[in-house]
Amino acid sequence: MANEDFYTEAMAAIRACDREKATDVATRALAAGVAPDDMLKLGFIPGIAKMGDLFERGEVFLPELVLAADAMTGAADVCNAALPEGAGQKKATVVIGTVQGDVHDIGKTIVVAFLRANGYDVHDLGRDIAADKFISKAEEVGAEVIGMSALLTTTMREQIRVLEALNEAGLRDKYKVIVGGGASTQQWADKIGADAYAEDANDGVRKINQLTGN
Repeated sequence: MANEDFYTEAMAAIRACDREKATDVATRALAAGVAPDDMLKLGFIPGIAKMGDLFERGEVFLPELVLAADAMTGAADVCNAALPEGAGQKKATVVIGTVQGDVHDIGKTIVVAFLRANGYDVHDLGRDIAADKFISKAEEVGAEVIGMSALLTTTMREQIRVLEALNEAGLRDKYKVIVGGGASTQQWADKIGADAYAEDANDGVRKINQLTGN
């Protein structure tokens, strides 16, 4: 079986939102001698990127995107475990979470999966995260980017609190800050002084690529 056939099968598994199929093709491809980073770059990542494009066009919906991201995570786990030590260096480190008072995290979880699939070292704080936790984690792991999600209009101000805390600590220039979630907009990002706004998971990857020069 040619490498290209494995890549095609990998993309099809992600499009089918089938974690079992995705991990199976990853396992078989590695056993056949396909390089794990090639499986990611030429098979699985194009597959999840295509799902993101379809979601943006309204051709697939959130439940399918969640399942596709889960399939991608399974395949990435198999491939990453097979990478030689020191291979597959991460693009940049990102700390991400849903702000304090907000317990919605489906969209944020998809963003995390997309970022990891695209080579970022992502630390997912979860939901209902206070400003100081964003900063302490970013400092701990040497992050370049802090991402904040807010779905509720009542929790949008928590994004301001993170930026204020960064300013108070003299750390604002150290981090690129990106906001997202149903309550956020580009106008809001501009107003509060964030570096970028992500409309969805695909856009989040694009914007963080731009912020980090990847």
